[in-house]
Order: sequence, then structure tokens, then C-alpha cells
Amino acid sequence: MDYFTNVTYLTLEGHIELEKYRYVYFLISLAVYLLIICCNSVVISIICANKSLHEPMYIFIAALLCNALCGTTAFYPKLLIDLLSERPAISREACIFHAFWLYTYAAAEFTLLSAMAYDRYVSICKPLQYATLVKMSTVKKLLFICWFWPSCQNSIAIILTFQLRLCQFKINRIYCNNYAVVRLSCGDTTANNLYGLYNLTVVVFPPVIFVIFSYIRILTVCLKNSKDFRRKALQTCFPHLIIFISFTITTFFEVINSRLEGNVPHLFAMIMSMENLVIPPLINPVIYGLKMQEIFNRIKKMLQLQKRKTHVFIN
Repeated sequence: MDYFTNVTYLTLEGHIELEKYRYVYFLISLAVYLLIICCNSVVISIICANKSLHEPMYIFIAALLCNALCGTTAFYPKLLIDLLSERPAISREACIFHAFWLYTYAAAEFTLLSAMAYDRYVSICKPLQYATLVKMSTVKKLLFICWFWPSCQNSIAIILTFQLRLCQFKINRIYCNNYAVVRLSCGDTTANNLYGLYNLTVVVFPPVIFVIFSYIRILTVCLKNSKDFRRKALQTCFPHLIIFISFTITTFFEVINSRLEGNVPHLFAMIMSMENLVIPPLINPVIYGLKMQEIFNRIKKMLQLQKRKTHVFIN
């Protein structure tokens, strides 16, 4: 019993189903990770380098893409190492810290999406007050809250998990999940479970409710205006809405699956649990780069300039 109550290393058993084709999965994961870094970095660089894009809407987009880089960097390097390992393992402390970064990424994604919804709500529903309500000082405060609030809330959950003694060492996942670590405990986890529900309630639900409220108000205003107004509003809101719906559905699936582990086919659960770490970081820069005309024009100019430089170099 003493051995099991002093577990220092945990094994990630979710990789067992990937073992047969692990080198193929390694190459795919590496390609996806590099593509995510490249695409997000390009859009962030364009927004930072062009003063004409230093507006609240584009600053929020850059913040969303920076958050995606943080989340994927917390996930992919460890995944790539594990795919090349015979028995993927991680220290107890590293696993809990890993879960903290992934949780903070997901929570910050919701708060950032709600901040972006606020920006769109004001610009469409209260255009005359936009300059007053969405000042740069307001944007800075919102960005601070978007990262500070989730990290504080998740820190408490992690501290509670650190205090647990673990009786088991197998996590049936390919990455660390705080609730999965809590389930390995041999002690009372009531405080962890209650705080987990509280954390979900105060970090995830308010942003989701606010985004829904914002779009109800936006839809109401659009229905009262011209077709041209509705088209422009849709063009502005569509990328944000697609990302919000996708992220919300998969996040709630992950929350439910964590509580009902074993009742969902493992391969399907694994794919769904990875969706938030693969799809949004990959499609966000593509959607915003193509749908936001200013960003698209800057990317187009950059590619044309690079093409000319290449042509001159060859000649």
C-alpha cells in the first residue's frame, strides 16, 4: 500500500491504440503542429506589423491566435515525444502542470470569444458609442481579465490536486486531464469534484451565456435593417460564430466524457478530446485570414511581394 500511495510517475495509456502506426501519427502530428505555428504566426505578425490593423477587432483576433499557440505548444511537444516512446510516462507534478496549461488555454478561449462577442455587439448594436465603449484601455483590461481570471481559477483546482495521494498510475488518455488525475486518488476527492463543478460554472458558462445573448441582440438588430447591413454583419460575425459553436460543442463533450469515462468508445472519445487542440488552432488563422478583408489583403500583398523577390532572385 505504501508503494501505491507514493506514486510519482503516471503512464498515458491512451497511446496504446496508436502504437501500431505511431510513426505515421508522429509525422502527421508534427506536420499539423508546424502548420499551426506557421499559420497563426503569419496572421499575428501581419496584425502587429500594420498600424492600420491596430484596432480592437484585430487585436482580439491576434490574442485568440496567441492563445492557440500557447495551447498547442502545451500539447504537441509532449505528444510527439510520447509517440516515439515505448511506454509514454510523465511525472505526477508535470502531469498536473500540463493539465493546468491545457485547462487555462480552453478557459481563456471562452473568455476571449466572449470579449470578441462584446466588440461585435457594440459595433453592430451601438455603433455611435463604439469609440467610447471599446477604447484601447478597455481592450487591455479585457485581455488581462481573459487570461488572468481563468489562470487564477485553474490554479486553485491544481493546488487541490497536488494535495491528493495517488493509489494508481494509469491515465486512459493521450494527455493529462485534471479530473483523470483526481480519479487516481486513494483519498477523499469531494473538494476537488465540487470545485471542478464550480470552476466550470464560473469560467465557462458566463462567457457562453454572454455570447448567446450578444448574438440574439445582433440578430434582432439585423432583422430591423437592410440586406446590405445584414450581409456586412454576417461577414463580420460568421468566423467568430463558427469557432464559438465548434469549441463549445467539443468542450462540453470533453467535460461529459471525463465524468462518464468508459461509456463512450475510446477511439471516438480520443478524437473528440483532441478536436479543441487541433481544429480551432488550425482553422482560426485560415478563417480570419480569408474572411477579414484587411488581413486577407495584407497576406495577398505579402505573397505577391515574396513572389516578386523569388522571380528577381531566379533571374
